[in-house]
Amino acid sequence: MIPVSPVATGLAVLEMAQAGRFAEIRDLFAPNLRSMVSVEALQTAWAAELARRGPMSSVGTPVSEPAQPGVVVVKVPVSCERGALTLVVSVSEAGLTGLQLAPASAAEPVAPWEPPAYADPSKFDEQDVTVGSGPLAVPGALSLPHGPGPLPAVVLLGGSGPLDRDETIGRNKPFKDLAWGLASRGVAVLRFDKVTYAHGSEVKSDPDFTVADEYVPHAVAAIALLRAHPAVDPGRIFLLGHSLGGSVAPRVAAGEPLVAGLVILAGGAQ
Repeated sequence: MIPVSPVATGLAVLEMAQAGRFAEIRDLFAPNLRSMVSVEALQTAWAAELARRGPMSSVGTPVSEPAQPGVVVVKVPVSCERGALTLVVSVSEAGLTGLQLAPASAAEPVAPWEPPAYADPSKFDEQDVTVGSGPLAVPGALSLPHGPGPLPAVVLLGGSGPLDRDETIGRNKPFKDLAWGLASRGVAVLRFDKVTYAHGSEVKSDPDFTVADEYVPHAVAAIALLRAHPAVDPGRIFLLGHSLGGSVAPRVAAGEPLVAGLVILAGGAQ
């Protein structure tokens, strides 16, 4: 049974490892991952680390940080006779989703996101928008370059899972990087929270909800929003999909044939 807080879970995992209760650690993993976790592998990894660093001498103050929607990472600093390490435990409502014995430096808090070197915020404005209509409308952001139009534009489609408009995972925000970089170079960019992120409970309760429902309506609405914008060239609106978003991008283009082209990043192109 998962303790009530992620930090308590991290400390419980450390206590179980100390006591050699590796089967209990395996049982804490989310059901869809449990079969992939070997009790023997957990035991071997822990024994090898202690053989290298010596017995544990003290435990520091854990640090917890959100990693991605629904997942919290707990970092537990551990001192040993011949060095230190960090136990990194990823926790979701379903159970553990990751477990790592990391260097001592991993216990430091993750630095906040910073704009990439190729982004120049002085060259564009960013405004909040609403994509779609009705109860499943989602919030988004339009990065609009300064200067005369009509501008080329791109709609960003995120990968699998309940991702926000920036595809935030830890300190990484790859879609914000892309949006700000492209907007610095004269391309308008529209990105938005996935419906599974903005309306997770409503989607979860709908047994007929499909991947097409997850992507197509909001992507088509985003394209329509750009086509209606006076600064955007309606003939130069592109669709960029990452991972599952790249796999679904052709389905979106079939529903909106005025898309000028597709960019597929790490998608199932075949």
